[in-house]
Amino acid sequence: MSKLRVAVIGCGSIAIHRHVPEYAAREDVELVAFVDPVAERAQRLSGQYGGNVYTDHKTMLAAEKPGAVSVCTPNALHAPVSIDAANAGAHVLCEKPMAVSAEEARQMIDAARKNGVYLMIGHNQRFMPPHAKAKEILKSGKLGSVLTFRTSFGHPGPEGWSVEGKGGWFFQKSKAYVGAMGDLGVHKADLIRWMLDDEVEDVGAFVGTLHKEDTDVDDNATCILRMKSGAIGTLVASWTYYRGEDNSTVLWCENGVMKIGTHPDDQVIVELRDGSVEKHKVGGISTNEKQLASGVIDAFVDSIVTKTPPSISGEEGAKSLAVILAAMESQARGTIVKVT
Repeated sequence: MSKLRVAVIGCGSIAIHRHVPEYAAREDVELVAFVDPVAERAQRLSGQYGGNVYTDHKTMLAAEKPGAVSVCTPNALHAPVSIDAANAGAHVLCEKPMAVSAEEARQMIDAARKNGVYLMIGHNQRFMPPHAKAKEILKSGKLGSVLTFRTSFGHPGPEGWSVEGKGGWFFQKSKAYVGAMGDLGVHKADLIRWMLDDEVEDVGAFVGTLHKEDTDVDDNATCILRMKSGAIGTLVASWTYYRGEDNSTVLWCENGVMKIGTHPDDQVIVELRDGSVEKHKVGGISTNEKQLASGVIDAFVDSIVTKTPPSISGEEGAKSLAVILAAMESQARGTIVKVT
């Protein structure tokens, strides 16, 4: 059986902890190259997993001609690197947020389509067992329609996670474009769209830098969302949850409430209006401190092997990005913004 030849572009924490070990765990994948402008980072992964080392992705694409790539670069490079990879004939798995503008997202989608390759965006929240269970319960109809919700993602900040630490690319607008909103908020925008099978129509947002120093990106965002269905809720992203991570979602529905990720053991709790309570132990939600298999790599490789378009397509990534762009526009203009 021929193996899928994969290159990883960007050798920071998301590559080290998620992409690379999950590729390596598959017998049908060969890691052929690691790319990073800091050669030592690529060399560390090469030493552990094999594969050649490059400091420039264009050189690598020409030399290796990989069948697929993971784009794990700073946000501002997601689009140009993904487009170059698609133009080289490689399937692309790009980290979130997929781009820093709607136009960039369109260019990525167009490049993949033109070259007959898949473009998948790494929105791993969809694969976390509690979220999959919650969606299953919603689809059963027992809770009725979602009326209001809150979804939150906060942790102490990327300085403890990123290989660059304090002052790294996460904190530089020229490389990251957005801070907590792009790092964490986009995950929750994608989650709520997917879980509710609904689109965000209007956004009002307060986005700012409350505590991190020496940065020109946001460290906190609180947003009000109105869905096309009429459901309303809040989305919170924060880099200043210094006493522990929060990655929870609560849905208040016609027939009760569903709590996801609010309890350490019972990851999904359903409390119905008739007083009955269901508790589901279905597996955890991955955190920076406790890394769990993301499911993203398996889904990406399986889509290529089975020639099935990925469920988290470029188009899906663009819709989740649009929510974040609307939130930034809402903050800038001081008004409610329609998501386009």
